[in-house]
Amino acid sequence: MVTIYIFILGLFFGSFLNVLADRLPAGETLLGRSKCDRCKHTLGWRDLIPIISFIELKAKCRYCKASLSYQYPLSELFTAAIFLLTWILSNNLYTSLPLHIVHLIIAGTLVVMVLSDLRYQIIPDEMQLLLLLAGAIRIALLGLNQSDFTISDWFLMYGWAFVHGLIVMSPLLLVHVITKGKGMGFGDVKFAFITGFILNLWSGLGALYIGFVSGGIIGAFLLLTKQGRPKTKIAFGPFLIIGFYLMIFFENDVTYWISRIYGF
Repeated sequence: MVTIYIFILGLFFGSFLNVLADRLPAGETLLGRSKCDRCKHTLGWRDLIPIISFIELKAKCRYCKASLSYQYPLSELFTAAIFLLTWILSNNLYTSLPLHIVHLIIAGTLVVMVLSDLRYQIIPDEMQLLLLLAGAIRIALLGLNQSDFTISDWFLMYGWAFVHGLIVMSPLLLVHVITKGKGMGFGDVKFAFITGFILNLWSGLGALYIGFVSGGIIGAFLLLTKQGRPKTKIAFGPFLIIGFYLMIFFENDVTYWISRIYGF
């Protein structure tokens, strides 16, 4: 029963996160009511019910009859699926309800990042900061399991998290500097820092490895199928995000397979 509620929650959050993915890169306010992209008519509550409104309106605006993009219901279903998957994976690994909630916040933040980067090749700073904050809370919740922690231990833990973030970030920062931003966006560099901060050094590097490998495979596929050119710009953020998400819940499995592949 809980999983059904989580899925429905994901549908409603999917609608909101879709708005964030469009408005944050454009620097638009989040306070205004949703409007039709074509006629600019303010949408009513009946127009904003996830999935149901899209089906009821037959993919057309209620007011100007302009066709609605299928990205809206797809992003809502995608968010619901990610919320449900995150809830299940978190419950399989941990028993802490606050930690489950933090993982849902992280998942929602990642959804906005993916949608924004795919559409505009921008990872909003607001989402980067939210992810960093959620990650800091996650580190604290995991640390609470160790009852003998002192204040100096807490400072040391966050200090090492900062150092790990800098180390994981350094390869992408180097690419960014050498290519003058053409080979790697600075948003990806910032995300790499947050990855190392939250996951620790080796898991953060593992997330980068997954990002580079998966990005390379997709890039090669596009070239082989002639759907891209050597200079075609591909959003790299989603691949880093895939690596980050996998390392949160499958750290031991991924580390094991990487060690098997490279023999260490």
